[in-house]
Amino acid sequence: MLTKRFLLQQHGTTVRREMTAGVVSFFTVVYIVAVNASILADAGIPYEAGVIATALAACFGSLLVGLWANSPLVIVPGMGINALFSYTVVQGMRLPWPEALAAVFVSGLIVSALAFTPLSKRLAATIPDSLKHAIGAGVGLFLAFIGLQKGGIVVPGSSSIVALGDFGSTHTLLTLATLAVTLALYVRGVPGNLLIGIAAGTGLAAITGQLDWDGAGTGLSLEAYGSVFGAMSFSGLPSVVFWTAVFSFALVVLFENIGLIDAQLRLIGQPEKAARSLQAGAVSVAASGVLGTSPTVTAVESAAGISAGGRTGLTAVTAGALFACAVPLGPVLRLIPDSAIAPVLILIGGLMLRGVKDIPFDDLSEWLPAFLIVAGIPLTSSIVDGMGLGFVAFPILKLAAGQRREISPVFAAIAALFVLNFALPFI
Repeated sequence: MLTKRFLLQQHGTTVRREMTAGVVSFFTVVYIVAVNASILADAGIPYEAGVIATALAACFGSLLVGLWANSPLVIVPGMGINALFSYTVVQGMRLPWPEALAAVFVSGLIVSALAFTPLSKRLAATIPDSLKHAIGAGVGLFLAFIGLQKGGIVVPGSSSIVALGDFGSTHTLLTLATLAVTLALYVRGVPGNLLIGIAAGTGLAAITGQLDWDGAGTGLSLEAYGSVFGAMSFSGLPSVVFWTAVFSFALVVLFENIGLIDAQLRLIGQPEKAARSLQAGAVSVAASGVLGTSPTVTAVESAAGISAGGRTGLTAVTAGALFACAVPLGPVLRLIPDSAIAPVLILIGGLMLRGVKDIPFDDLSEWLPAFLIVAGIPLTSSIVDGMGLGFVAFPILKLAAGQRREISPVFAAIAALFVLNFALPFI
């Protein structure tokens, strides 16, 4: 039944491989449950409610993209946009969190309206290939940098932005050991190599006494979540602040999803699934507002499942089902140490750099905007800001090079939106 439903034979895969890939994707991104909840807590949403909301949103989004688009992508509340929710919209713009959730819901409706019309295809088609390749590479560097930080291999520097970590610390040594194991398994093509690497890293941490057992086995109360589910308030609907928040969420969700979906589906040669994947992601954003969390996006860590062999929606459905289990098992899942996750992020980030070879480096008007994206995403710690640098630079350089015809009206409008997004914090 699963083979027929997800067209496994046509995709050259098996139930076992797809489910293994789903498990890998889940364990690679499950950290979002605890991290997102802590960021939502800074907006006033109770931590326990944030844990449940995050897990349910990831469950819903991943099931939807798997069943609707037959895509191996995983959808979770996004890192970066959750900071936009808590620190910019709630704390900075002083929009109460129930109104911020309503803004998330409305932005989801707007992005859904775009995703279910031909305009979404025009938006995706108008982005030059050089920038699409750059987005994938930039996200890869960002992912690798996160892994290096989580593993203690790089740390904040005293006289520079970053510096080499302490290779004498147990945490860093565990990361390096797990990375060596994971790379060896990957090079030899061992099935489930990334999942085995995570398990090996967790085992090494347990043996050396590096697991944090505090809170393990503690359940989550549903009482706090009752005050968050469906708690959207539309009282701020007439205000400029509310619609500024809506615009910011919609802009980030739309272009971050377009970039990430295209970059990751290109890895497996399935660009035809991009439209439906974007539609699932858009509907998931609207559901996020109802469930009580910041907007969902396609997870960068979906690349881990793809690298583990995921080719169909069964990968996403498997991850989504596991997120449902994360509600009662959340404290146990938090036992997986950063030293076990970091090597996977580093490896996947490196694999995503392969798209750089397709950027035309003989044309400065193409490679310089691409370079700004590749460098901008990890250096700004923001996928959207990094994309914006390249998207704004592209038409400027094309005009300077006398290649005006290569700038479509739609792309010019996109660039103008990024300019507006950069300017909003200063208005």
